[in-house]
Formats: sequence, C-alpha cells, structure tokens
Amino acid sequence: MNWGVFEGLLSGVNKYSTAFGRIWLSVVFVFRVLVYVVAAERVWSDDHKDFDCNTRQPGCTNVCYDHFFPVSHIRLWALQLILVTCPSLLVIMHVAYREAKEQRHRATGQDDYHCTYSHPGKKRGGLWWTYLLSLVFKAGVDVIFLYIFYHFYRNYTLPRVVKCELPPCPNMVDCFISRPTEKNIFTLFMVVTTCVCIVLSLVEAAYLIGKR
Repeated sequence: MNWGVFEGLLSGVNKYSTAFGRIWLSVVFVFRVLVYVVAAERVWSDDHKDFDCNTRQPGCTNVCYDHFFPVSHIRLWALQLILVTCPSLLVIMHVAYREAKEQRHRATGQDDYHCTYSHPGKKRGGLWWTYLLSLVFKAGVDVIFLYIFYHFYRNYTLPRVVKCELPPCPNMVDCFISRPTEKNIFTLFMVVTTCVCIVLSLVEAAYLIGKR
C-alpha cells in the first residue's frame, strides 16, 4: 500500500471534519485499522488449519468449519472498514468538485464574475447534506455489521468446542477451535470500538443539525 497516498487522504478527511470527526478518525485508524493490520490478521491466520475434529472422515472437518464459520471474522472486518471509510472520501471528492468548479469560473475571466464558493470546504448547501449523510451511512454500516456478527457468532463469543453432526460426518463429532480466548478478546475489543464509533457519528450528526 502507498502510505503517502493514504496519509494524504487522512489529511484531507481531517481538514474537512469537525472535532468529533477527527476523534472518530483517530479511533478508526488507531484502534481498528492498526489493530486489524498488526494483530487481528495473525490471530485468525490459523483458524482453518487448526480447526480439529475427532474424526478422520474425509470432508467432515471442512463441512463443520463452513457451518460454524460461514464468513471469517477477519474478512468481515475488512469489508466493514472499507465501507465505513468510503463516505469520508466522498466528502473530500465533493470539496474537490467545488474547488474545480470555482477554478473554472475564475478561468473564464468574466467581468461580472462573483465567487461561487468562497470557502469550498465550508459545510453549507450540498456539502452539508453530503457530510450529514456520510455520518448516517457510517453509523448504519457499523450497526449492520454488529448485527451480522451477533447473528453468526452469538454474543460475539466463540466456544472452545463445537459439536457437529452434518454429513459426511459419521456421527456426532467434537471440533476444537484454536485460541478461542484470544479471538474472543479481539472480537469484544472490535465490538466496543465499533460502538464508540457509532456514538461519535451520531453525536457529530446531532452537532451538525444543532449548529445549523
């Protein structure tokens, strides 16, 4: 990944965000993106390889693993982080559109020219709505993914042993999940930081509406 480009994007998001938005960005980058990249990927790197069942029946382990882990935590988190950060980029694109439009008007050199956007980054008109909708979308994405995780993994926790009797398993077999305690700690940490981000987005939306 080109960290120079990523740093530029973060600077742009920070520049056009409110104080609550800057806090939200810090929480996402430090407590979600960095934790995901540095630690979470390694914790789940062996989830399939070390999923052991007390049977040698061909295909039984794969079927049981697919049943209890329909989607990996790590892939769901990756998709969640992508979707939750995209609205902030839309705000930057909207500001860039305003700046380009202002430059085109200035380039015409008309005598009766008047400044359309004296401050392109100021949250007024369409940009205010873009910013507000981005906050609602970010909070909505996090809520949806919290529900998905709760639906797939009840109470956001993994048991040490799961019992499986799906074909082609010959009978009821016990399957053991690797490092369940460590995975539960990371899962709860990500759930808590997601809840914090939801609260920050809603508070920022209320602040925008109240300020207007």
